[in-house]
Amino acid sequence: MSQRVLKTSLAFAIAAASSQTLASGFAINEQSVSGMGTAFAGRSSSAEDASTIFGNPAGMSRLDREQVSGGVALLHAKTDIEDASGSAAGSNDGDMVPFIGAPMGYYVKPLDDNWTFGFGMYVPFGLVTDYEREFQGRAYGDRSEVRIITLQPTLSYRFNDQLSIGFGPTINRIDGELSSTVPDPFLPGNSAGVKIKGNDTALGFNAGVLFELSPQTRFGITYHSKVDYTLEGDTEIEGGGLFASAAGKYDASLDLETPESVDFSVTHDLNERWTVYAGSTWTRWSRLEAITVESEGISGPLSPVFSTISEEQEWHDTWAHAVGAAYKLNPQWVLKAGLAVDQSPTNNAHRSPRIPTGDRKIASLGAAWSPNADVTVDFAYSYLKEDDTDIELNEPLKGSYRSTYKNSAHGLGAQVTYRF
Repeated sequence: MSQRVLKTSLAFAIAAASSQTLASGFAINEQSVSGMGTAFAGRSSSAEDASTIFGNPAGMSRLDREQVSGGVALLHAKTDIEDASGSAAGSNDGDMVPFIGAPMGYYVKPLDDNWTFGFGMYVPFGLVTDYEREFQGRAYGDRSEVRIITLQPTLSYRFNDQLSIGFGPTINRIDGELSSTVPDPFLPGNSAGVKIKGNDTALGFNAGVLFELSPQTRFGITYHSKVDYTLEGDTEIEGGGLFASAAGKYDASLDLETPESVDFSVTHDLNERWTVYAGSTWTRWSRLEAITVESEGISGPLSPVFSTISEEQEWHDTWAHAVGAAYKLNPQWVLKAGLAVDQSPTNNAHRSPRIPTGDRKIASLGAAWSPNADVTVDFAYSYLKEDDTDIELNEPLKGSYRSTYKNSAHGLGAQVTYRF
């Protein structure tokens, strides 16, 4: 049995991209519900509340009062699998992404006329895919789950009425799990269950600059650094027949880099009622060339196969663009809307049931209610529609699997900001 036969089944889940997130790859956009209403146009220049800690830490300098913001975004995906065929029998139910939520929380305190302190908690990356037990493409993917939670202490400094800068180190915790079902090529009906788990904590940083050209117009640029992880965990193999000699639990490790990104945006107040936003984000997904899992202590004839497993990814850099607008209906209500386009980092050669994603379009609506000067409640809704994507796989002994994925998703968020 060759290493190529098992590489997809044993590669770590972080390599996967899933349609349940409203950003490219396995990134999540939902770190701010107030920004979600405009499809995150103006993310690095709006600086409306404490969630600017993620959007642009320099934006804290615009907040003249101590405040906290907290909320959650709920994500519901819909996937139809059509025109499926393959060498294995099985079902193609689709809808493999469960209902999930992404929490967020921020605190900002001005220290003096120049310095502002902030602290944030948010989810920058994550995914869950869980196919049915008899999924026809189960040899190429079964269940994947990745969770990254970030804590960010932050400082900003205001040089003058126009220029501010901000910086914050990020403390990032990653947990991941992958399971797959690998068929036995010599004993029909027999298979191996393979599960890989791992976790790590690593450091990165966010930095930003905010330039206010005039009281009506401001520009922002934010850099989110790459983060280097070394996940430590275990590989668990269960099965008889061919796999009996490798059955057991073994120490495993994986080196991984999540990509850096640069966001540039502009916010312009047309008049007392209308504000418009525009922005673009570049993400260096090309860092994800391959995923390699190293397992220790495996002996027997399958040792060369299970000890070092590598899967090519060859992802490419992506751009996302967004435009949005806000209308102040009265002193209590602001209405928002936005449109965005977002590239997928995957390519046709390596797309699998773990990465069934294509380029996407996103439409968002939002509203902000301020019953008084101390409280603002934000609501937002987003609809995502992906281009149809084809999967065509045929590996030795694992068999063939072909299908077309039709992906869409709904996002719903709520956030409360309280000013002291």
